[in-house]
Amino acid sequence: MNTVETQCCIAGGGPAGIMAGLLLARAGVKVTVLEKHADFLRDFRGDTVHPSSLDVLGELGYLDDFLKLPHQELSRIRAHFGAAEFTIADFTHLSTRRKFIAFMPQWEFLDFLIDKARAFPAFSLRMNTEATDLIEENGHIVGVRTQSHDGPLEVRAPLTIAADGRHSTLRARSGLRVHDVGAPMDVVWLRLPRLASDPEQSLGWVQRGRFLALIERGDYWQIAFVIHKGGFDELKQGGIDGFRRELARVVPFFADRVEHLRSFDDVSLLVVTVDRLERWWRPGLLCIGDAAHAMSPVGGVGINLAIQDAVAAANILAKPLAGDAVSAADLARVQRRRTFPTRVTQAMQVTIQNRFLKGVIAGKKPVQAGVGLKTLGRTPFMQHLLARFVGVGVRPEHVAT
Repeated sequence: MNTVETQCCIAGGGPAGIMAGLLLARAGVKVTVLEKHADFLRDFRGDTVHPSSLDVLGELGYLDDFLKLPHQELSRIRAHFGAAEFTIADFTHLSTRRKFIAFMPQWEFLDFLIDKARAFPAFSLRMNTEATDLIEENGHIVGVRTQSHDGPLEVRAPLTIAADGRHSTLRARSGLRVHDVGAPMDVVWLRLPRLASDPEQSLGWVQRGRFLALIERGDYWQIAFVIHKGGFDELKQGGIDGFRRELARVVPFFADRVEHLRSFDDVSLLVVTVDRLERWWRPGLLCIGDAAHAMSPVGGVGINLAIQDAVAAANILAKPLAGDAVSAADLARVQRRRTFPTRVTQAMQVTIQNRFLKGVIAGKKPVQAGVGLKTLGRTPFMQHLLARFVGVGVRPEHVAT
């Protein structure tokens, strides 16, 4: 079997893996990133780049180049709740470089980061290379076994970073214990054309028994249609015509375009999972991003948390990696740094899921805005506070050097 030697092997070419690889290579650490697919062209992956992530790009000197790419900007989040409409988050008062969420297809964001990473000789990316198992010697992880188009390959390194997503193969192979926080919902993703007469900004749309998040993407809407946990088969039983009627009932201006959904092949199901590892590491192995903590889609903060994990990991581990001497204490330090933000964010997401979304998607009665939502809609301070939680998060990370 062929073998590659590196200082850090990163499994997973998503936001966490690519950002970690870029930052470590920038610090002079020899990095090999493994991505199992031939490209990043997959629909309905998270594509929100939050203000704190834009700050990271600014600290690296990449922000102006990034914003030259086609994208949309969201400075306020509004919710259409029954017959009323409210502003629930206002990013314009944040103390960040840019006061908006940027929307960009994830593959374009990843391609941008890879182009920047390739400027560093220490960075290597292997596409079509799937990490299938861990290599363990004397209780220490010393690399991964992979399968590629060229056959099996071993990648050996003092540190392996598992950034291979919520269905992480390496996490499963590690034996690390997972705490399932729980989620009462799943999400059906779809897209429909956007017309000039439509609302100008992204918004949430709540009607009897339904919650939809509408994300403005230029000439189309990216739509998250929230259903109760395991409810996709029930939705399909009504047929595509029934689903079209339901979309038009909840969002009336969709009535003239639901025919663009030809079948359920035009939608994608996200089975929502909210979980986190009790311990993120073993000697020689660190999990970050969704591999360490699967986030709810509430707030669209998954990419932001993943990028923050990558920055913290690079800040803490670059120096030990340069000396090929990453200790268990170093890995534990990364987890300590990122556990509090993860727990607080998940707690907020679960609160919204259980106290708001669960009731909405179970309800059959007409929706009325409660006192809390009405207060939020007329209180700028609370809108700014929610914007900070969504756009900046808890304990944002900054590039160390």
